[in-house]
Amino acid sequence: MRQRVGRGKVTRNRSKVTRDKDVGQVEVSGDDRSGGKAGIVIPRALTVKQLADILGVSGIEVIKHLMRNGIMANVNQVIDFDSAAVIAADLGYEVREEPQASDAGDERHRFTEEDSAEQQPRPPAVTIMGHVDHGKTKLLDAIRETNVADTEAGNITQHIGAYQVEVHGQKITFLDTPGHEAFTAMRARGARVTDIAILVVAADDGVMPQTVEAIDHAKAAEVPIVVAINKIDKPEANPERVKQQLADKNLLIEEWGGDIVCVSVSAKRGDGISELLENLLIVAEVQELRANPTRPAIGAVVEASLDSSKGSLATILVQTGTLKIGDNVVVGETSGKIKAMFDDKGKRVRKAGPSMPVEILGLNSVPLAGDLLAVVGSEKEARVEALRRQRERGGRSPLRVARLSNLYSQIQTGQVRDLSIVLKTDVQGSLEPIRSSLERLGSDEVKVRIVHSDIGNITENDVMLAIASKGVIIGFNTRPEPGAKLLADSEGIDIRSYQVIYKLVEDVEKALAGLLEPTYEEVVEGHAEVRAVFSVKQGKIAGAYVTDGKLSRGGQAKVIRSGEVIHESTVSSLRHFKENVREMAAGFECGIGIEDLSGFEIGDIIEAYRTEKVA
Repeated sequence: MRQRVGRGKVTRNRSKVTRDKDVGQVEVSGDDRSGGKAGIVIPRALTVKQLADILGVSGIEVIKHLMRNGIMANVNQVIDFDSAAVIAADLGYEVREEPQASDAGDERHRFTEEDSAEQQPRPPAVTIMGHVDHGKTKLLDAIRETNVADTEAGNITQHIGAYQVEVHGQKITFLDTPGHEAFTAMRARGARVTDIAILVVAADDGVMPQTVEAIDHAKAAEVPIVVAINKIDKPEANPERVKQQLADKNLLIEEWGGDIVCVSVSAKRGDGISELLENLLIVAEVQELRANPTRPAIGAVVEASLDSSKGSLATILVQTGTLKIGDNVVVGETSGKIKAMFDDKGKRVRKAGPSMPVEILGLNSVPLAGDLLAVVGSEKEARVEALRRQRERGGRSPLRVARLSNLYSQIQTGQVRDLSIVLKTDVQGSLEPIRSSLERLGSDEVKVRIVHSDIGNITENDVMLAIASKGVIIGFNTRPEPGAKLLADSEGIDIRSYQVIYKLVEDVEKALAGLLEPTYEEVVEGHAEVRAVFSVKQGKIAGAYVTDGKLSRGGQAKVIRSGEVIHESTVSSLRHFKENVREMAAGFECGIGIEDLSGFEIGDIIEAYRTEKVA
C-alpha cells in the first residue's frame, strides 16, 4: 500500500528495499535469488533522467510512475532516495542506498587547517555594535568619508551591506549589520563572519543596556573588542566615566592595565577616525588572519533579498578561496550558478578573494543571513546537496548544546569545557547574588560562564545568544515569551525556571557533579469516553468508545470527570467483546478496567498516557 509523505517524496511497505553501506557507487549487481530483476544502488538524491538511465527505461516511464504516486516532476528535477526506491521496486528491482562520502559544502565544514601552506594574510572583517543613538551609523559614514580619495570622485554609494576601506595600503572590511541580534543569529547558524567588533559608546551617555548586550554578544562569539568612545566633541562628554563603567562590566582598557584597545572619536568632526583604523589593523595583525586564495571559495551570507527584476540577491563575504563568475555554489538550502558579481560600489567584478564582500546573482531562491556558501564541482552536485539539506531540515538533530540533564556525561566525554548561562531574573536585586553564586560553582574540569544577565522575560534574543554560545537559559521568577519557547524547543535549548534561589544554584551544582535527577514529561496516547458502566466480580468496568489515539493494557491512565482528574492509575483490563486485547485503537468500543478505581460515571474521559525521560 502506497502513501504520499510530504511534497516530492513517497514511501511504501518496502520489504524488498534495503540499504547496504558497503556499496560505494551506482552499479548493477547480479540477479537476486528470488528470480526478480537485478539489484541496484541509488544515491540519496538524483535527477529523474539519471534514475531512468539506471533502471534502463525511458524518462517518460519514470515520470508516469511518479505521477501515480502523486509527484509531478520533469526529467531534470531532483528526487530523493525514498521516491526513487519506490519507483525501482515497482519495476522489480532490489534497491540499496549509495553510502555518502563527506558532504561537499557541509555547513560545518571548516577550512583553516587544510591548506596552511597556501595561506596568505587577509583583511579583517569588522562589525560595529553598540546602543541605539550612540553613533554607529555616523561612525560608518565618517570611515567611508576618510576613504573618498581612494575611490571615484563624489559620494560613495553603499550598494551592499558590507564594504572595504584602505588604510596605508591595507584593506579593512566593514559589515553593516542591523544590530547585535543579527550578529548573534549569524553566529548561531555557524557563520564566523566577524574578526573584530567595534563597541561604540557615547561619551555623554555612557554604558547603556544595549551596550551591555553588545559586550555579552561579542564575548560569547569570542571576538576581540575595540572600544570607540564617540561624541567627544559634546560639552557634556565624560570619557573617563565611560572607561569606569566599562571596567565595571569586566572590559578593562589598555590605559587602565587591561588588553582592550580604546580610541576616543568624534564621528561628527572626524576626530580619531584614522587612529581607530590603524588600531584595527594592529588588532588584526595580532590575530594573524590568513586564508588560501587558490582553493574553491567558502563564504557567508551577510544579507539577502528578492529583486523584482534581478531575482535572488545575496551579499557574500568570501572567507577563504576565490569566488568566480560561473562557479556552481550551494548556499544553505538553496543552490545556483554565479551569473554576475558586484562590489560594494556597484561595479561588476569577475572574481572575489578572501574577506572581499560581493553581491551575487544566480541563486534559485533567497538564502538566510548567516548561511554558508561553498563552491562545488557541478550544478547537479549543488542541487543534490541543497535538496539533502531541505530534506534534513525537519528532522535535523539539535546543535550540540549543553543541557543540565546530561551535562556531566558531556563533561566526561570532553564535549563541554564550560557551561555558558544566559541568566534572566524578575528584579535587579536578584541578579547579582545569583550571578556570583553560579560563577563560584566552576571547577578545573568545567567553568561556569555567564554570557548575559538581565531582568525581564526570556526573549528570542536570549535564545539566539544561548544557541551561539551553546549554553542554557536560567530564569528566576520570569517566564519565556511564546516565540522564545518555540525557538528554544526547535533548537534544543534548555530553559530552566526557578522560584527559589538555593534550588537554582543547587541544580546547576548537581548538574556539574552529574547528580541532577532526570526530568520526565507526559505524552498523551489516546482518549476514551465512558458510555456505560458494568458491575463484575473484580469491580466496575467501563463500556467506552476510543475517540482518538489508542489505549493499552498495563498502560498509565487518568480518569477525568467534569474537567478534573479524579484518579490516576493503570489500565488493569481491556476487552473487545469477550476477547482480552493488548490495545484498542480509535473508532472501537471496549471494556476498560482501571486499577483501584471504585467506580465510573457515564461521561467520564479516560486519558491514556506514558511518561518519557526528557533528553
